[in-house]
Amino acid sequence: WGILFSHPRDFTPVCTTELGQAAKLAQEFSKRNVKMIALSIDSVKDHLSWSKGLGRTPLGRGRSERAGQIQQSSRTCMHCSAPRVPRNLTLSPCAQVFVFGPDKKLKLSILYPATTGRNFDEILRVVDSLQLTAYKKVATPVNWKPGDSVMVVPTLPDDEAKKLFPKGVFTKDLPSGKKYLRYTPQP
Repeated sequence: WGILFSHPRDFTPVCTTELGQAAKLAQEFSKRNVKMIALSIDSVKDHLSWSKGLGRTPLGRGRSERAGQIQQSSRTCMHCSAPRVPRNLTLSPCAQVFVFGPDKKLKLSILYPATTGRNFDEILRVVDSLQLTAYKKVATPVNWKPGDSVMVVPTLPDDEAKKLFPKGVFTKDLPSGKKYLRYTPQP
């Protein structure tokens, strides 16, 4: 699993707080076997200068280096060794999050305006959901949190669901009387 965090530019206040939070949560992402990459269009010189400034924030330079957020190279992109993006390239003032599965396919994309910090609790929640639903025949309902009941996928017949989920399958009563909202304790 991998997450790419794009940043509009180095030295942006919101992104600085996000890198701090990413470093703080590095172990949580690691527990989920998720590699994190931060990317901006600025030069390596700017990245290194920004990293010195990050050393004065609560995250600390050492933690950000251990989290893989700071690159110590020279003339290439800090994340993929490709040539640097030209400095005069215009980048939209936004920040994106891309989550990729082990199959290297995009699983989630969230676009944030540059003025709004990313919600890392939500990003972790989505990763938990994506990983759970990738390996089990379940879906996660609105506002689901790890440990909550999950939904049995509609394509799974009732008899199979009963075998797969020994803790039981229950349906939610709906005004229509239809019984398609099937839940089970999180496997």
